[in-house]
Amino acid sequence: MKFWLLLYLLTFGLFIGCKKGTPLVFSMESFTENSLELCKNIGCPDVTISYAVAQGDSEATKKINSEIKSYIISTLHIEDESESDAKTISEAVEGFIKTYRMDSADFPDMSAEYFAEINVSNSYSSKELVSFQLEQLLYTGGAHGYQNISFQSFNPNSGEVIFTEDLFNNIEAFTNLAENKFRESNSISENESINSTGFWFEDDLFYLPETIGITATDIILIYNQYEIASYADGSIELEIPVEEVSKYLSYK
Repeated sequence: MKFWLLLYLLTFGLFIGCKKGTPLVFSMESFTENSLELCKNIGCPDVTISYAVAQGDSEATKKINSEIKSYIISTLHIEDESESDAKTISEAVEGFIKTYRMDSADFPDMSAEYFAEINVSNSYSSKELVSFQLEQLLYTGGAHGYQNISFQSFNPNSGEVIFTEDLFNNIEAFTNLAENKFRESNSISENESINSTGFWFEDDLFYLPETIGITATDIILIYNQYEIASYADGSIELEIPVEEVSKYLSYK
């Protein structure tokens, strides 16, 4: 009896271990303004959303999917000094369209309709870490639209967010490597000011961008518009091969 109980416990433990060690599986879902009833008879601004969904019903997948949904909802909320009360992506899109209609009624001379493009894709997935690239392109009036690219990583076993500083076991050494690569990519010598070619690094000191992403082959640094350069310069991107960074990574 004890033998069979021990065998059962070992088998169950192996099963749980395998489940935790299995990379998550993702599918893509999409949503547009055409899905809404309020756009059937009256024209609506273009809204195009594509996003990854973690499969399964574990607490980890629920947390990850909830974070992705929250990102989409907050991106579509463009009202000032208030928080979105939308609970679903559909409600968030409705709110975006209703805000546009109110603004266009108040300012009938607006030169263009609002629009929103949001894409959330799985850029990397392993047993230890999953990473997503989050892109948004919005126009809500003014001279030009707003574009932003960011990354978010999670522990696939718990669903907890992994922050940028936790990706590295030696953030100072990685920063030094990144600066050398940045200088090389932008033809800035070691003895020159980091801003010598027109960048806007504060205090003339190199620093990492607000967003750092991971793919199977590269660590990606993206400085979004206005972060270190003008809007006209667009986002500044630097890719460093994983093999050159691996010794500084907390996740293998």
